[in-house]
Parts: sequence; C-alpha cells; structure tokens
Amino acid sequence: MAKHLIFSIYLLLQAKLRFGFRYNRAMDKELIAPCGMNCAICSRYLAFKHDIRNKGVNMAYCIGCRPRNRKCGILVKNCTLLMSGKVKYCYECDNFPCERLERLDNRYRTNFGMSIVENLDYIEKNGIEKLLENEEAKWRCPECGGTICCHNGICFACSLTKLQQKKQKYRWEE
Repeated sequence: MAKHLIFSIYLLLQAKLRFGFRYNRAMDKELIAPCGMNCAICSRYLAFKHDIRNKGVNMAYCIGCRPRNRKCGILVKNCTLLMSGKVKYCYECDNFPCERLERLDNRYRTNFGMSIVENLDYIEKNGIEKLLENEEAKWRCPECGGTICCHNGICFACSLTKLQQKKQKYRWEE
C-alpha cells in the first residue's frame, strides 16, 4: 500500500511541475490526448484522481498522456509526426484518420459508445474549449456532479461501492 501511495504522489507532483495542473477541474485541455481521447473520463485517470487503490479497488493509475509526457501511449510508436512533435493532434496529419486510429476508434465506438475521431473532428471545427464544455456536460454525474467513466459508466466519486462489486472493472455491463 505504501508503494502505491508513493507512486501516486510521484505522478501528481510530476504533473503539477510539468503543467501547473489543476486536478480540481473536471476537464482540462492537457487531458485531451493527440488521438482525441479525453483522459479525464478514462478509468485509469479517474482511479488516480480518486486514489481508489487506497479505497479497496485494484485498478491501474495514469495521469494522462500529455501530463506524463507521452505524445500518445497507443499511436506514437507508429507515428513519426507524433514522435517528433510535428503535430499536436492526429487531425493535423494528411493521413487522418490513419488505419491504427480507425481501429482504436472502432474499439471505443463498439465497447464504450464514444468516438475519438469525432472528438478530433470537433476540435478541428470548434476548438478545444468547446469540446471541453460538451464533454463536461456529457460525462457529468447526475447524482454528485463528478465525472462518469467512459470505460464502465461509473462515477468514481459517488459510486465506489458499485465499482468495488464489479467483476470486470472496464466494461459497462456484466
């Protein structure tokens, strides 16, 4: 348990030092990954934000792709433009959406009812701030105003018991 706490503190300090990160805001532009994923609604980010390991739920932690200085944990290994920093978001690429991004988007549409490609299209047409406004409204918990996780539909702020009882923590239905 102490090892998890030390790692959590390390991640938080790393993010605050790099970006002056404000973890009290539900959505932040630094949490929109190059692939269009909103890390603020990701199970790993929410697990970190709510420190659920210390509440009896064993889930992986992450502070988001940009705060941990990862261009994109999924796409960067195969994208020289992302690796070199020539693009900030995948929509800036001439090959948008690439085959790898389309596969990821299909998985998110099928399993989680959301589209990272649609997020990128929206950012390109309307800007990041407008996307953040829409995401805050879309993923706001009606019970407590917290953030609902895109991977399982649970608010980590007020539905911890439900999360503790789930066998598959990363699926909407069992």
